[in-house]
Amino acid sequence: QAVMGVQVVVTLLAASLMQKLAPHCSFARWLLCNGSLYRYKHPSDEELCALAGKQRPKSKRDRKMNGMMEDKPLSVPRDINLQLDTCPITALDALGNAPCPQQPGPAPGGVPSAVTCPRVPAVLRYFLEYQWFVDFAVYASAVYAFSEGYFCLVSPARETNLGVLWCLLSVIFSVKVFFTVMRHYFRSEEGGERSVCLTFAFFFLLLAMVALVIREEYLEFGLEAGLAGVTQNLEAILKPRGWEWMLPLAKLAFKLGLVALCSFLGACLTFPGLRLAQTHLDALRMAADRPLTQVLLHVGFVAPVLVVVMWVKPICRDFLLQAPLGKRTVQLLSDSSFDTARLWAIVALSLLRLLGTRHHLQAYLGLAERWVRRMRREAGRIPARDIQQKITRIYCYVSVVSLQYLGPIILTLHCTLLLKTLGHHSWGLYPASPAVSPASPVSPPRPEAASGEDVTAVVQEISGLVGCVLTPPFFRGLFSFLTWWVATCQVVTSLFGLYFHQYLAAS
Repeated sequence: QAVMGVQVVVTLLAASLMQKLAPHCSFARWLLCNGSLYRYKHPSDEELCALAGKQRPKSKRDRKMNGMMEDKPLSVPRDINLQLDTCPITALDALGNAPCPQQPGPAPGGVPSAVTCPRVPAVLRYFLEYQWFVDFAVYASAVYAFSEGYFCLVSPARETNLGVLWCLLSVIFSVKVFFTVMRHYFRSEEGGERSVCLTFAFFFLLLAMVALVIREEYLEFGLEAGLAGVTQNLEAILKPRGWEWMLPLAKLAFKLGLVALCSFLGACLTFPGLRLAQTHLDALRMAADRPLTQVLLHVGFVAPVLVVVMWVKPICRDFLLQAPLGKRTVQLLSDSSFDTARLWAIVALSLLRLLGTRHHLQAYLGLAERWVRRMRREAGRIPARDIQQKITRIYCYVSVVSLQYLGPIILTLHCTLLLKTLGHHSWGLYPASPAVSPASPVSPPRPEAASGEDVTAVVQEISGLVGCVLTPPFFRGLFSFLTWWVATCQVVTSLFGLYFHQYLAAS
């Protein structure tokens, strides 16, 4: 049963469905190409000539007869009355072979400037990566939900929750997607994207070190308690061998590695946060006459702030466990109930942010129209090809913006799912599993046993060593910190983005 159990069958079925159904049924493609989003089409040379009040000879022979010996690029006044046509985004637009104009230089709004739009096989930049990543996250969530229900109903004693493996892969692929996009910022020669990434990486490095030294009375990750349990278990194994001097070094190396990971995640989440601030402001302007949509946008933008506050002990846990009521205090929730409520709150906030995807993407696509309005207020002339390239490049990078918006949501959600399962929390829908005691230390091997004779003892020793390190308190502290850190990076970068787009960019 452990080799080919129910979970293995479901895992293989999910992997097969993801591969076979992707060309026909894809949530990521439906989210982007269901016809609810519309893009702006760039004007042709003939349309620009008509707006400029002149007629451009079509053939080279006509231009030569009219005295135009040199084939100069077409330019038009900036203040022409240009009105862009719109059309809905379909799968044919995303996967067709229509060429995308090439242009060096920075792309709109922080998109990598060293990257140009491809001609084949997809018009949208990173569309195939976007589709695979989002679909995998959907299947991972489905497999995790099935595994949770299976463990709730059957309660297998000796099976591993394979939904955890899918969630771990989703977290890894999220970081990989962020790194793939950020790598192009470092290839950029203009725009200062590389400097922005390095500056925020150094800032988040300092912020992570500060967060790790704050006491548990203020930020209740439980990371120190988890590390203390791991150190105590490893001491019983390493001390008989004379290796107890490695424990402080191992703890220091773990914290340094965690700080480096936090700095890397902060650099990766810099431009997604800046982009979120820009699309949030634009989406609010577009939804000025829809109050419910504005509420959804505000809740989605404030969601990372709420996640950060959930781990501030004096504000959340202490207040709910000892709520002041007159001259006495009332306990509203127990410790386990608070942990359950926090898990459900993060899941609900992630789903609410997912509902705002269309509004943010449409706000990004509206950059083309706003750029044209800004161009009409300027004086001078502009090459027609620059107008066409600017408008088309905004559309070509909509899948990159989708990754920047959905990536942090997927990363936060799956870190929360891992926190629940590996940290032995409960959803509150069924009786919680009994508390797991710390792993018992592994006794050292017998000196008289020859190497390779007692294979069972070696396997038990390795299993015990892994169990001493990967304990539920350790996972609880690690994924609590990672979930909080991802939300913190989004808060810092999005608030800086609000300040930048409202004050610095406007000036």
